[in-house]
Order: sequence, then C-alpha cells, then structure tokens
Amino acid sequence: MILSTASPALDAGGGLLLVGLALLLYLLAALPMAALRRFSVAALLGAWVLHGLLLVIDIGGVGQSEPGARLGFAPVLSMTVWLVVAVYAVESRFVPLPAVRQWLSLAGLLVVLVCAVFPGEFRPITSRLAPLHFALGVGAYGLFGAAVLHAIMLDAAERRLRSRGPGAEPGQSLGMPLLQLERLTFRFVDAGFAVLTATLVLGLVYAAHWRWDDRKAVFSLMAWAVFASLLAGRRLRGWRGRQATRWLYAGAALLLLAYVGSRFVLEVLLGRTV
Repeated sequence: MILSTASPALDAGGGLLLVGLALLLYLLAALPMAALRRFSVAALLGAWVLHGLLLVIDIGGVGQSEPGARLGFAPVLSMTVWLVVAVYAVESRFVPLPAVRQWLSLAGLLVVLVCAVFPGEFRPITSRLAPLHFALGVGAYGLFGAAVLHAIMLDAAERRLRSRGPGAEPGQSLGMPLLQLERLTFRFVDAGFAVLTATLVLGLVYAAHWRWDDRKAVFSLMAWAVFASLLAGRRLRGWRGRQATRWLYAGAALLLLAYVGSRFVLEVLLGRTV
C-alpha cells in the first residue's frame, strides 16, 4: 500500500528504502545481546532519526500541492511511539534500561510497518488552529505513553520488592530510586493532563463539527475524567502504587480508543476514511 498511497515525496524507491532501513535498525536494536549493547543503542538512535524523517516527509505533507497532514490511526500511533522513544533516549543517558530498549525497538518496528501499510489520508488545513490542535493531541498521546511506560516499570519494581519480603529495602529500581520513578511517572501524567485539557478546549473552540455523540469526543472526555479523578485521588487520598497505575492504564486505554481506536475501526474494519 505504501507504493500507491504514500505522499508524492515518498516515491516507491525512496519510501521503501527509508522504511526498510528504519525497520532493520529497529530490529537490530531489539536483539537481546549484551555484547552488542553499544551497537544496539546506536541502532535505536538511527532508527529513531529515520522514523522521524518518515513522519516529517509523509505525515507532514511534504510534496503536497497544498498545506496539510496525513492523518489516520497508524500515523498518530507512529508519532506516539516516536515521542516515547525520544523520552527513553534522554533518560537512557542517565539510567541504562536495556529491557525497555528492546521493547520500544519492537514497538517502533511495528508502528513503522503498520504506518507503511496504512498511511492514512491526506487532509488539507481548514483552520489556523487545526495544526495546533493536532500537535497538542499527539503531544498528549506521547506524554501519557511515557507515563504508561514508567508505570509499567514502577509496577515491575514493586513486584520485585514484594517478592524479597517485608524486610527488603526500597533501594534502586531499574537504576533509579523507586520514589523517584513514581514522581517521574506522575509528572508525565500532570503534563499530559494539562496538554489534553488544552486539546479539548481548543477542539471546542475551533471544531464546528464537534458532536457530543461522536465516539472520539466521548472517549476523550471519558479519558479526561479518569485522569482528573486519578490526580484528585493522589492529592486528596494519597493514591499510590497499583491503585494509581490502574487508573492511569484505564485513562490511557480510553484515550487510545478516542482517536486511534475510532480511526482503526473506520479505516480497517469498515474501509472508510471519514
């Protein structure tokens, strides 16, 4: 499908070459070989750069006759994973996380492949606020994606701590103190909630087609309510550990259904673009 539906800037040869190189580097970065750790880190960085180039060229509408962007479930999912990998790349300079690198490399490989098969549909810009609304929405996806990644690490660290018995010291978790990991997790939640709130407010302001029976709007508002409850519960009732991360996972799942899920149903299951 990439040969027939990709943007003009991604011709058959160039598009396949970029996609193939990104897939190869993501695959190499995912190899569980301790001896190749430095090479794996370099491979992930290279894959991330190529992945970003694909996003800029294809999703950014480079080569189109009018300004716009290529939208769909796969491009948004691809941008989300790219942002999460960017967060990991910064953190890995201070805390080596080889297991996380392998999982993120596999996720990157998957989304690049899916985006090549389902590149979405080019949409021209119809409002001055539309690019900002889109950027904020993807930013919220990326921040909550990073929060979910850290919450998974937090849950894994707490399980290991409990398996050591009641006398075990909290110590370090995945290279950082457990409390620091928890604070970092919910800083991403705080930031994501602020960006999601701005996205919804901007959507109400500029989207003349906003409908309360629209699945995307309903799931987005449900996700916002779950995240608001999570933050209120932490501040007022001291929610921590699994109680807090369960709310985070629930809100992230609803947010994923809001755009990626609804577009997946339209594009893949129903074969429609609008």
